[in-house]
Amino acid sequence: MGSLAATFRQSIHLSDTRFLAGSSLNRLTEILPQTSPFVLIRARVRGLSACAATASKMVKAIRVHELGGPEVLKWEDVEVGEPKDGEIKVKYKAIGVNFIDIYFRKGVYKASALPFTPGMEGVGVVTAVGPGLTGRKVGDIVAYAGNPMGSYAEEQILPANKVVPVPPSIDPITAASIMLKGMTAQFLVEPGHTVLVHAAAGGVGSLLCQWANACGATVIGAVSTKDKAAQAKEDGCHHTILYKDEDFVSRVQEITSGKGVEVVYDSVGKDTFEGSLACLKLAGHMVSFGQASGTPDPVPLSALAAKSLFLTRPTLMHYNVTRDQLLQAAGEVFANVVSGVLRVRVNHTYPLSQAAQAHSDLESRKTTGSIVLVPDGC
Repeated sequence: MGSLAATFRQSIHLSDTRFLAGSSLNRLTEILPQTSPFVLIRARVRGLSACAATASKMVKAIRVHELGGPEVLKWEDVEVGEPKDGEIKVKYKAIGVNFIDIYFRKGVYKASALPFTPGMEGVGVVTAVGPGLTGRKVGDIVAYAGNPMGSYAEEQILPANKVVPVPPSIDPITAASIMLKGMTAQFLVEPGHTVLVHAAAGGVGSLLCQWANACGATVIGAVSTKDKAAQAKEDGCHHTILYKDEDFVSRVQEITSGKGVEVVYDSVGKDTFEGSLACLKLAGHMVSFGQASGTPDPVPLSALAAKSLFLTRPTLMHYNVTRDQLLQAAGEVFANVVSGVLRVRVNHTYPLSQAAQAHSDLESRKTTGSIVLVPDGC
């Protein structure tokens, strides 16, 4: 697994962009007759017209003009230009759906402006590269997760240093389902502890349970239904809790003989936050990495002092600041998929145009595993 991740990191090198010597206009004047200024003028106009035609290509995308429910996701034509220095253009084959997309749609997280195109994860083929860029070429299959937002589209311009190559053994739909969620699990997991994972049958939860189990942790998974409990068991949970039918705090105390757990991974938020703190043992770690049920109420420091607890609200982008960090994280995720440590569950796919339905199903807890959007016609 380690050698595959290392090979992955070594397989890609992005150098600084370089420009060809001389401008297009200078080269044009060298080949045109000097006695025909009108030819030069016509040629320049044609060149500008060709550039304008290229820049004005229209593709389909999901757009948000106002904040709200799934109904604000609109299927529209948008303009996509050509890549500039350090950029590539990607035509998507698959797009991951994550709760962070819902947070931006509802305004829990603030987009820089309205309207915007949501989406922070995708896999596709490179169709154009910026001037002088090396290390990426047309035809490459690449993936990205995080910023810039905007993957709910047929095509997107991306910084070349934000994408990673996808191993040939991993298909685009699988890759699109694990980039953001898998790298989240990668930085969250702690080996050898007794841990509680909320939403254990969800996209991140499923991967986190598998990875933690592989690292020697005792995993307790909290889920809402018996079907999800069965999946969580398959994904490595040693114990499952149906929190609609059981008090999860009491069950954790029972399972751990009153000791509590070292770590709680809580992506649910408001509904489970206080109970999660109660499940921790002395000096335990509360990892709040989502708020599907709403933003938790403020926590007084005295609530942490009672058991010397640690509270953190981590964000993936802070763990992949450098290119090397990104390649290492993605390499470990891909290596675990190829080796079989991680079983990827893409249980739901939707046409890109039906992103609103995907959001509705995710919010109403009708889904398990990962959700992927596929551009219409792919």
